[in-house]
Amino acid sequence: MLIAVARETEANEPRVAATPETVKKFKALGADVVIARGAGIASGIPDADFEAAGATIGDDVTKDADLVLKVRRPSAGELAAYKKGALVIAIMDPYGNEAALKQMAEAGLVAFAMELMPRITRAQSMDVLSSQANLAGYRAVIDAAEQYGRALPMMMTAAGTVPAAKVFVMGVGVAGLQAIATARRLGAVVTATDVRPATKEQVESLGAKFLAVEDDEFKNAQTAAGYAKPMSAEYQAKQAALTAEHIKKQDIVITTALIPGRPAPKLITAEMVQSMRPGSVIVDLAVERGGNVEGARPGEVAVVGPAKIVGYLNVPGRLAASASALYAKNLYTFIETMIDKKEKTLAINWDDEIIKGTALTRDGAIVHPNFMPKTAA
Repeated sequence: MLIAVARETEANEPRVAATPETVKKFKALGADVVIARGAGIASGIPDADFEAAGATIGDDVTKDADLVLKVRRPSAGELAAYKKGALVIAIMDPYGNEAALKQMAEAGLVAFAMELMPRITRAQSMDVLSSQANLAGYRAVIDAAEQYGRALPMMMTAAGTVPAAKVFVMGVGVAGLQAIATARRLGAVVTATDVRPATKEQVESLGAKFLAVEDDEFKNAQTAAGYAKPMSAEYQAKQAALTAEHIKKQDIVITTALIPGRPAPKLITAEMVQSMRPGSVIVDLAVERGGNVEGARPGEVAVVGPAKIVGYLNVPGRLAASASALYAKNLYTFIETMIDKKEKTLAINWDDEIIKGTALTRDGAIVHPNFMPKTAA
């Protein structure tokens, strides 16, 4: 069983899909591991560290591999270098990219999307969305503090008192909760909002104040899987009015709202941005999905009226070493379920809930029900 860790081809992707720690674990399971030359450099892992852990360093690492690990979905140009029947595991970004999934199917690859991992107790250690969002939430606060021209905590000095910054977090998933916790640790006064009623207690447990229109629709605004439901136009209008008034008084706003398979909901309008205090900062963590903030520009810090809108791409990748370490562990715990430890071979249980939930392509076809052609579905 040969496991290959491919080099990332996207210019904005510094993460790597393995660490020396996971290489050692794969070796203990009976696998041979080959790492693309220089694959870990941007994450602070030199080739020598991988070799010390038992891996081989190579160039065309995917051609004979039974299993290929990546951070991002392989591009069309990479597919010819993969062995037919090879398993490819990555963050596949499948929504809206059905043509790319079809190309992987036609190349004979068995593709798994880590971001489709079912949110069940057994799969918590495999949940790449949570591991990467956690880091994104932390980094959002650090990026906001860097752009903000004042201190975050209250400071009492002989020369006078510096007031604490007011931070507003919109969207209280994993990223939002980490943003709240980080902003609180840095001494800011924090408020937060979300359409899911279960988040109110979580926000308050971190010492922040919860802000929402708490009507009957709000009380039923969460799916069984824990995701936010799309809200009615009437509710959105009421929440927008409350939010608009609140944003006027904020120094830093961090938006994290995403709905799987849909464009990011617009939470902050141009009028709201214009109403903010001079020197205010907004960090839009959803900018890659269209953005929560009107006026956000992907990959840029846009100065819009009195505020800066931070639209950095691949925010977890801005903490490449930490992000790679967590992602590599997510991959290992997932792959471990596919291996017969006695025979030291791949033994995939296609009826396993986590396998069915993440498998995209198999036997030359797209097999995930969310992405199959309508006629096949």
